[in-house]
Amino acid sequence: AVKLYSLFFKFLLKHRLQNRIQTHVDESSNQYGVTTRPEESVSAANPSFTDGIATKDIHIDPSTALSVRIFLPESSLSPPEPKSKPGSSQQDESDSLNHRRNSYPNIGFGAPTNDSRRSSLEGSKLRSDNNVYRGYSPLPQNCRRLPIMLQFHGGGWVSGSNDSVANDIFCRRIAKLCDVIIVAVGYRLAPENKYPAAFEDGLKVLYWLAKQANLAECSKSMGSGALGVGAEFTKTQVQRHLVDAFGASMVEPWLAAHGDPSRCVLLGVSCGANIADYVARKAVEAGRLLDPVKVVAQVLMYPFFIGNVPTRSEINLANSYFYDKPMCLLAWKLFLPEEEFSLDHPAANPLVPDRGPPLKFMPPTLTVVAEHDWMRDRAIAYSEALRKVNVDAPVLEYKDAVHEFATLDMLLNTPQAQACAEDIAIWVKKYISLRGHEFSY
Repeated sequence: AVKLYSLFFKFLLKHRLQNRIQTHVDESSNQYGVTTRPEESVSAANPSFTDGIATKDIHIDPSTALSVRIFLPESSLSPPEPKSKPGSSQQDESDSLNHRRNSYPNIGFGAPTNDSRRSSLEGSKLRSDNNVYRGYSPLPQNCRRLPIMLQFHGGGWVSGSNDSVANDIFCRRIAKLCDVIIVAVGYRLAPENKYPAAFEDGLKVLYWLAKQANLAECSKSMGSGALGVGAEFTKTQVQRHLVDAFGASMVEPWLAAHGDPSRCVLLGVSCGANIADYVARKAVEAGRLLDPVKVVAQVLMYPFFIGNVPTRSEINLANSYFYDKPMCLLAWKLFLPEEEFSLDHPAANPLVPDRGPPLKFMPPTLTVVAEHDWMRDRAIAYSEALRKVNVDAPVLEYKDAVHEFATLDMLLNTPQAQACAEDIAIWVKKYISLRGHEFSY
């Protein structure tokens, strides 16, 4: 069944790619960009906790089609867990919890309480009769701060979307297993928007996340300040006006109430893994400029890594299932501007010299590869290079698996796809757990 579906899949994909090559693209009319294709089956956003996950779409850049879909787990409404590390005392845990009470943002749900009965009562107020999440009202609620995961879908730069049915199912699965808020990025596609549009969109979302965190902090500070009389009252009002002028009124409430940007994970699928790695490098270069966002780990799922000197897998598996080598090179030509075309382009080959920054500064990186994927060897080589400079960079290789075996619509419900998501969750929790390194792979 997989072999037959693969033949049909490659025939259709090749036909679509050739049509896009032959179609003349008017450069003056494509600045806004395209983030989904007419042939894509999309899933509508659903603010109710269907399967324990609520979703909504946000268009974050008025000058382009860049958008994100937020996946919020229902576990975010649970009471927060105090930080506890091995050897910490009960008093330390109490101090940590008190600190979280005092520093909780006033937007979203306000300060947490210890009264579980009251928490349950107010939690019910956050939903209407049809279980729709009403997280826009500042109701007092004892809720959790979850790590944030930026997810970049696959599709060879020219197809796929963050709101496709397959990507929606995959993100829901990862959000529940990892217990994280997922921000799925709808970056612009080629050939309407060639390199570096997709990479710029990925980085723009990371900076948007930092802006959201800082605006939430401003809103909290202005909202918690006591209003005096006379001159003090006027000064506070002026401060509040200045904060609103910078966009505090546009703070995303789900992220402000439930997100913890200091525990940010990047996850990329196929060509999305290239974007994730690029964003991770830029985050390293930015350093404290991204505060309070901190990228603590990244997951690269069968990355779209290629190069001029062919590897063994690129030779032996050139005609592999679904995304074979000729098909991927065709997509690569659509993505790169003609004058920049090269298989050793920094966007494709992570080990070209002087790519920067030094690999030793990269975050912990989990690489997922498939046995029958022609790009597997170069992904493994990148992981080996990271380990040589003491970066935690394990490789998970799945036998008898094909490219996109855990994210392709037809294969999403296979035991391998489920096992891959669970393995990713085990590793990711090592870096996002508030209880320290209690999880290990």
